[in-house]
Amino acid sequence: MKRRHCRLARPAHSDVCDQLTGWQPASVTMAAAVWSGRALQHQARPHLHLLLSWACLSAGLGAAVHVLDDKRGLGSEFDGIGGLSGGGATSRLLVNYPEPYRSQILDYLFKPNFGASLHILKVEIGGDAQTTDGTESSHMHYENDENYFRGYEWWLMKEAKKRNPNIKLIGLPWAFPGWIGCGDDWPYTCPDKTAYYVALWIHGAKVYHNLDIDYVGIWNERAYNKKYIQLLRYTMDKMGLEQVKIIASDNLWEPISSSVLQDSELYDVVNIIGAHYPGTLSSTNAKKTQKKLWSSEDYSTVNDNVGGGCWARILNQNYVNGNITSTIAWNLVAGYYKELPFGRDGLMTADEPWSGHYEVQSPIWITAHTTQFTQPGWHYLKTVGHLQKGGSYVALTDGKGNITIIIETMTHDHSICIRPTLPPFNVSQQNVTFMLQGSFKHIETLKVWHSKFDFFKNSSNFFTQLNEIKLVNGSFSLELKLDEICTITTISTGNRGSFPEPPASKPFPREYSDDFNVETPPFSEAPNFADQTGVFEYFINYQDPGDHVFTLRQVVTQRPITWASDADQTISIIGDYKWKDLNVTCDVLIEKANTGGVFVAGRVNEGGQDVRHAPGLFFWIFANGKYTVTNDLPGKIVLASGLSGTRAGTWHTLTLSIKDNSAYGLLNGNLLWNGVRVLQPHNGWAAIGTRTFELAQFDNFRVQAS
Repeated sequence: MKRRHCRLARPAHSDVCDQLTGWQPASVTMAAAVWSGRALQHQARPHLHLLLSWACLSAGLGAAVHVLDDKRGLGSEFDGIGGLSGGGATSRLLVNYPEPYRSQILDYLFKPNFGASLHILKVEIGGDAQTTDGTESSHMHYENDENYFRGYEWWLMKEAKKRNPNIKLIGLPWAFPGWIGCGDDWPYTCPDKTAYYVALWIHGAKVYHNLDIDYVGIWNERAYNKKYIQLLRYTMDKMGLEQVKIIASDNLWEPISSSVLQDSELYDVVNIIGAHYPGTLSSTNAKKTQKKLWSSEDYSTVNDNVGGGCWARILNQNYVNGNITSTIAWNLVAGYYKELPFGRDGLMTADEPWSGHYEVQSPIWITAHTTQFTQPGWHYLKTVGHLQKGGSYVALTDGKGNITIIIETMTHDHSICIRPTLPPFNVSQQNVTFMLQGSFKHIETLKVWHSKFDFFKNSSNFFTQLNEIKLVNGSFSLELKLDEICTITTISTGNRGSFPEPPASKPFPREYSDDFNVETPPFSEAPNFADQTGVFEYFINYQDPGDHVFTLRQVVTQRPITWASDADQTISIIGDYKWKDLNVTCDVLIEKANTGGVFVAGRVNEGGQDVRHAPGLFFWIFANGKYTVTNDLPGKIVLASGLSGTRAGTWHTLTLSIKDNSAYGLLNGNLLWNGVRVLQPHNGWAAIGTRTFELAQFDNFRVQAS
């Protein structure tokens, strides 16, 4: 039977070895299984060919010897592997999945010894602004407003804790409500106000959801401010949140590392130096701080097999090259419309709640190679590093006799991350020998878990348990092929969890409606709407006589302190990006007198951080009694305009119909405009929105696409 991959290496054909071990080529077997997961049957005299002497192992095919030893002490403390929900709205569609599929997805992410088994969940502290793929709602839209049930991050953190009570939680703001700036577009103009705002989010997590936030960041990939960081520390301490540690600055290693070194007051309040996409390297000054170093955002790569290879490489080499003790993937789950920026850049994909379909991709199982066999608080050994012919290995211990070794041999072209540029390197097939010393010397057997990427035959196999290895004098040898990941461990609880296949993928329904008549909604957002600027929330209209008591309301009335290039208008998209011909109907209520306005739209084909100039066909009505039809969200390309007689405070019904290159619009069932030529775009989502950051309501939304 043919033997392949991550297997015990055959010693050189020497008489001495043959005599010592009874080696016979016809009866050689692996102590594990072939890469396809089919276990090889042990041949006669298995104890002879497994119990290889150290002399033969070290002679085997030029095998490099790596000593794993804790006698000289341990390396850095391991802080865990995590995923990031937010930055932004990356879990938006996940929350609308029907059961049991939503729980299955969550199990793959968080359940110990099942799938990714994540140690850390990092979430966005919503700031009402566009932060890559959408907006996330703030707990304080206005200065006198507090609500700790908006959005879905609270729910997600509770679901993670439900599965793993020991999971660590991180909060980080990308943007802030406009009132934070005290009249400026800057969160540090009134740093005490910003510190109080962030501390309230942490406090609210505990009071309203019994969630203990473990870490908090400053401002994602933007400037940091010493006075603000000090005030944040002071404010949290005053609220009884002394256990919350501060990560700075969620950007580059510099200038935060230099600042911490030069300023003792800043040094005292920063617990962790967090950098994004470090390319497995850390700066000299970062290391000099002697603070914990984290890759607090990394990966951000399409979750195909190259993305899985990227993840496998950096999970090991972040520590080997940079002494980075935690790596957090952006993003946790690709739960957003895939045509938005960075589509499918999650550890797995869950972007079809209407069908229940989801996909468990290779990054889930690559994560498991580390997370299922280690825990935060373990320590790396000092004896870790690069393999002689390319690839890397790390070894960790709990200090109680357990050891986990993770080996990766990812080649350059099969492990390219989205950023930074990956310098050339070579990896070759090789034999390696590991010699366990110190407290590990008397270990007799080790469990083996194996993944193999196959980029040519489309037959990759991930996270397969192989037969255990029996050690001789604390040593074993492996033959390593290209693009493999092996975990060798004393931990016996590893498991490749599974569920029955989810439903087949289906496009968004061609006929869809929502009357928003939900008295106690589970989330503040309506299903499948993806806010791109502004925030659209369920609303109970107590002043309505009855036809429009339950509505969807745009609630942001001041431009936020933004992270991306938010539009000047608000917009929420929905549907299938491929839609061409469609009818969109919605009841609308302008609340802003004189200057207010609302729209319905079709063929909107840009969103996320590109939403500011989104093309599409937009049908607007205004409180001044006029209407326009525009070919873009900013309203600069006007295709038609005229009088509508519309006013604020009155419900109107808008209908937009697009077929081929022609469109018309109805107001309250009557034709308002007709024969507008639509030359571009040719497809896109449906959408609703407002002229400015203003209050407005929407009801009885319907779309028919063909």
